[in-house]
Amino acid sequence: MTTQRKRRPVIAGNWKMHKTQADTRAFFAAFTPLVANATHCGIVIAPPFTSISAAVEAVKAGTPSIAISAQNGYWQPEGAFTGEISMPMIAETGATHVIIGHSERRQFFHETDETVHKRLKAALAANLTPIVCIGESLEERESNNTHQCLARQFEHGLGSLTPAEFSRILLAYEPVWAIGTGKTATPDQASSAHGYIRGLVSSRFSAEQASAVRILYGGSVKPDNIKGLMAHVDIDGALVGGASLDAKSFASIVSYES
Repeated sequence: MTTQRKRRPVIAGNWKMHKTQADTRAFFAAFTPLVANATHCGIVIAPPFTSISAAVEAVKAGTPSIAISAQNGYWQPEGAFTGEISMPMIAETGATHVIIGHSERRQFFHETDETVHKRLKAALAANLTPIVCIGESLEERESNNTHQCLARQFEHGLGSLTPAEFSRILLAYEPVWAIGTGKTATPDQASSAHGYIRGLVSSRFSAEQASAVRILYGGSVKPDNIKGLMAHVDIDGALVGGASLDAKSFASIVSYES
């Protein structure tokens, strides 16, 4: 562990299936003043599709800059795909990011490394910044297959990107066993996984890209554990679930340095 940080952190909030448009406006009215002086990190918030436009409008006059993300997107630009939202549609709303391959999408909606790759390419084509999630299940961790899982997801989902494409993404390490369970990987466990992922990037692309890529930690991040996580130089921020729904709680996470 070292205290020297080369990459600008990103703290992202994933609201999942929470908040109406009215809730969204109320959240930003409370949240924006609380992070007005937060220049040490980037802030990204992913509301549900129906509240993206309300979120974009809410942050237009806010300081500091807060980016808005979609939680998912389809790989075809248009077509007979009832219920899906394309990446160009997301971009049209003013959102700049999109989460791809979240563990809940893999678990409940049967997304695969192959569909992650398709979504990733479509997001890049629409000039969105993908936040690509990878991570092992409890069974894989307990059977000492964490590295095999991460290597498979990385290679099949991201390995065929060009170096230029890869430079445009954010990664998120999500130990599935810590999503919504209240369990959190220890800072050492998270840092070890981040270091392994960085090694995968170095082997597939280059040491320079491994040094540059930002890897967020996602898994029951809360105000009381963010400092311990961010003390590790390989952890470049967080993808926050439940704790991002409350303005004060999420502002406390964003302001982890204070």
